[in-house]
Amino acid sequence: MPDTIVSAEQLERGLAAPGAATWRVLDCRASLADLEHGRRVFAQGHIPGAQHADLDDDLAKPAGEGGRHPLPDPVALVAKLCAWGISDADQLVAYDDAGGAFAGRAWWLLRWLGHEQVAVLDGGLAAWRGELSQDTSLPSPGRFTRRTSLVRVVEADAIVSELGALALVDARAQPRFDGREEPIDPVAGHIPGAVCLPFQGNLDDAGHFLSAAELRERFDSLGDDPVCYCGSGVTAAHNVLAMRIAGLPEPRLYPGSWSEWILDPSRPMVP
Repeated sequence: MPDTIVSAEQLERGLAAPGAATWRVLDCRASLADLEHGRRVFAQGHIPGAQHADLDDDLAKPAGEGGRHPLPDPVALVAKLCAWGISDADQLVAYDDAGGAFAGRAWWLLRWLGHEQVAVLDGGLAAWRGELSQDTSLPSPGRFTRRTSLVRVVEADAIVSELGALALVDARAQPRFDGREEPIDPVAGHIPGAVCLPFQGNLDDAGHFLSAAELRERFDSLGDDPVCYCGSGVTAAHNVLAMRIAGLPEPRLYPGSWSEWILDPSRPMVP
């Protein structure tokens, strides 16, 4: 069963296959500049059978001490997955219209809950050639349970204690990493020692993921145990996904990322 990415053709076959494992779809479209964007475009049209997974309401807790998009309460997320008709044996596919920036978060969270058979739609909604649906009804409830986590997490205190020895990977754009621009957070810059590998660099010009070999070349020099972060822990998951596509070991993710890091002025920052 797919556990990184799937093509639109694979998804279409999976949805149509009788008697096979049930394929379920999550529409993760979102906009940091417009909190209603995801709901609005979902109502206008989505892949048939998809359920809308809202970045702020479903895939994160309210902003606070954990940054702008803290990890959601796992019990609440499990309840939502059940309400969306998802069960333990299902194949999950997440998609968005932002190169996987938000679908990658859903992919990582499902693996955080121990669900292995989850993938991101390569190319996003633009790759889908079938009809769209405006049906927003809920299916019969599923039976989803939390299992042993498949991901690795690191918190701020551990990063501080290992600073200088860690291979930190920042998924934000270069101007934000450099501190020349900061449209979202109140402090600009990055964690000392980090390298800037924007998540967009995992994609080709058509918005599809690069080949495994190309992604391996992009990340291989980081060493055995990199730590992925970004502005709020969302697009960092895109780099995690890219490393898994490349066949590299599971990296650690810092969920709070820059938006949490800057809440404590004693933590070192560049510039």
